[in-house]
Amino acid sequence: MKQLLILGAGTSGTMMANHLVKKLNKNEWKITIIDQYKTHYYQPGFLFLPFDTYTEDQVKKKGNKFIPKGVNYIQTKIEQIFPKENKVKLENETINYDILIVATGCKIAPEEIEGMKGKNWQKNIFDFYTYEGSLALRNKLRDWKGGKMLIHITEMPIKCPVAPLEFAFLADSYFTKKGMRDKVEITYVTPLSGAFTKDKCSKSLTYLLDDKNINIETDFAIEHVDNENNKIVDYAEKELDYDLLVTVPTNMGDEVIEGSGMGDDLNFVPTHHNTLQSLENENVFVIGDATDVPASKAGSVAHFQAETLTDNILLYIAGKPLKEEFDGHANCFIETGFNKALLIDFNYEHEPVHGTFPFAGIGPLQLLKESVINHWGKLAFRWIYWNMLLKGIPIPFVGRNMSTKGKKLD
Repeated sequence: MKQLLILGAGTSGTMMANHLVKKLNKNEWKITIIDQYKTHYYQPGFLFLPFDTYTEDQVKKKGNKFIPKGVNYIQTKIEQIFPKENKVKLENETINYDILIVATGCKIAPEEIEGMKGKNWQKNIFDFYTYEGSLALRNKLRDWKGGKMLIHITEMPIKCPVAPLEFAFLADSYFTKKGMRDKVEITYVTPLSGAFTKDKCSKSLTYLLDDKNINIETDFAIEHVDNENNKIVDYAEKELDYDLLVTVPTNMGDEVIEGSGMGDDLNFVPTHHNTLQSLENENVFVIGDATDVPASKAGSVAHFQAETLTDNILLYIAGKPLKEEFDGHANCFIETGFNKALLIDFNYEHEPVHGTFPFAGIGPLQLLKESVINHWGKLAFRWIYWNMLLKGIPIPFVGRNMSTKGKKLD
């Protein structure tokens, strides 16, 4: 019997297991998924946890709950991939494969910046891209008396590129509701030349920072954190003071990618942008945050990738040409605070546009425009994630190649 092996049971790996178990011939193919962690986290919820919008139980569940029957689930650490030999070394065994799907995600690496993970880590320096960091930040904010808050991005790419900006907007709303906004100076610090990763968004939406009295420091390439004086310093020796630093450290692919010699400098796997096939090994496919494709590292992107990758796995097995179908499609709700949100939709070629989604002229969601409905759409995604997306159940009106459809454009 042939073996299809999935490395990682996060969002991407779990989706692929659910998609493929329905498609592959059970008499010919065995599907195995490997992950060392028991808990599956709803990572978009980490944004809300610091502000007490979500509880701890709402952002985590047992991972094996979402692995479908018929899929062999191994919970252990992945030691090394040998792509030329078609095998993967685990802690206590080695598994051979015919097809490999790499869904190992990415992680924060605060150790990449001098002083970031120093004596003040989770004291007055926090991340919110991990469950532990988000929870520690929640506990800090509950009793924080105010001061200078820096919301900082180390470098790109990062998971969910708009999340730091959302954090700034939600912090403004949070402190306003607590009656202490006048005691908090918020500064958004980015290595980019604008607040958003997309030029169209920066031109259209920078007013939000002004309206919310959020300062912005652009083109800030951090060199080190000065723990003694509570400062971050960039390569041009510019210094920014803080009382509370909320940082997004360098994001890197899993260390197993580096140890296996399969990644770039940040441990992301070189991947065909449209087929999601490894550029180095034809029977290896890559999905989600593990890829180096120039698309957002976000759940919606992984959802669209999973549709294309499922088709291409079947085509590869049949010996047919792969579809060059994935177009970088992403759609993302951007929380702007006070129970409102924006929605953006874009791909490799097209910048975000104004209009309505998913139906032209009807919506009900507005693109590049704040609304309460968009906010509720953002919150509703948690239910969709646990009950539909992970299980490979089609989400109505949200599918591949929708990024140029269903809109009324300016």
